[in-house]
Amino acid sequence: MGKNKLAKFSDMAGYPHVFQYPFSVLQTEEFSMRGHWREEFFHNNNPIVLELGCGKGEYTVGLGRLFPDKNFIGIDIKGARMWSGAKESLECGMKNVAFLRTSIELITHFFAPGEVSEIWITFPDPQMKKVNKRLTSTRFMKLYREILSDEGVIHLKTDSNFMYTYTCEMVKANRYPVKVQTDDLYHCGQADEILSIRTYYEQQWLERGLNIKYIQFVCEPREELIEPDVEIEYDAYRSFNRSKRSALAAGK
Repeated sequence: MGKNKLAKFSDMAGYPHVFQYPFSVLQTEEFSMRGHWREEFFHNNNPIVLELGCGKGEYTVGLGRLFPDKNFIGIDIKGARMWSGAKESLECGMKNVAFLRTSIELITHFFAPGEVSEIWITFPDPQMKKVNKRLTSTRFMKLYREILSDEGVIHLKTDSNFMYTYTCEMVKANRYPVKVQTDDLYHCGQADEILSIRTYYEQQWLERGLNIKYIQFVCEPREELIEPDVEIEYDAYRSFNRSKRSALAAGK
């Protein structure tokens, strides 16, 4: 681990709005605020909105500014990235923003049934070969359903045609009500102030001429979930290894 990462971890350890609970910590202590985020941390009764895989926290911070009457929590396992949003929100004195460093698979350890109103999934790894790691798979829908209110909304914003197509098929197979759906966000008239918040990775994809896709749906309770059985073409630009993708994104 580089010195810069260690410095960021050390810095965040003193942030009052950052909670670091990887699996190793959960083995020895429970998260005491589960079910009590509003009264014990935010000190209000406003809706709670999560950004999963928040990266640098652009959406968490951006939405927090736009909606002071909602509470926003960015979740990611990579604390060095999270530091950017955590530092910005702290310096700006934002009282409706928090960050949680943990694995998304552990989300039910931190939120009680019905405690969350909305979930944002912004530019996740599409996990083209590993459906169980795909953040819109039925495996994760079951986890989200445990913490969402009955009318809980999920937002997916992605550059990946694979991820978008898979999610649309999953939504259709499970008859989830769709509120918004587009495969070209910035040319369809739907890119309002909320959707126009751009993450670090989104800006890279836009500079390469990729369309941004977006779907918003209601994750209603279901007795059983159906995993879609459909062949989807892989994203060609994601078939490179990590170093080659980084070089392309940097324009090399």
